[in-house]
Amino acid sequence: MTTLTDDLKKALSSVVSSAGDVVGTTRNVAKDTIVKTLQAGGDVAVTSVNVVGQVISEGVTVASQTGVSTTQAVTGLITGSIEGVKEVGGDVSSTTTEAARGAVKNVKAVGGDIGQAAISAVEGAIKAASDIGEDSGKLAGTLKAADEIGSDAGSIVRKALLNAAALPHDIIDAFLTGKTE
Repeated sequence: MTTLTDDLKKALSSVVSSAGDVVGTTRNVAKDTIVKTLQAGGDVAVTSVNVVGQVISEGVTVASQTGVSTTQAVTGLITGSIEGVKEVGGDVSSTTTEAARGAVKNVKAVGGDIGQAAISAVEGAIKAASDIGEDSGKLAGTLKAADEIGSDAGSIVRKALLNAAALPHDIIDAFLTGKTE
């Protein structure tokens, strides 16, 4: 995935120097990388989750190293990952879970705000779902990742999701309570 790291560094460096669109840039690089990698790699179902995990991990690290907002980068990385996997016929649900998990874990690893990362992950998933015509309720990865980091992280993510004005609260409430109505 050296190409991803190099492509993201180049793209994000130009974003930093020209106050460009972080979300759009990371979305495009993530989607293009995933599509190219999966088309060349054989069994899409088996490899898509691994590829997405690596794209998210490297994307968050590069964003942090280049001084770009990791939360903005997460939105673009999640959206691009989901769109890329959908384009090659992969499992969107597993991709969404892995992408959100990877985003929260990697933002935590670089010292970022995991609550904001969770909100950005959900925003990216909702945007991608809207763009590709999928169900936006596939948000399980965000809380699962936070719970894996620790109970304090899980609490931070739950509070952040419930307090995020930009997120559809019916979806968040249903997810957190397990009730669909």
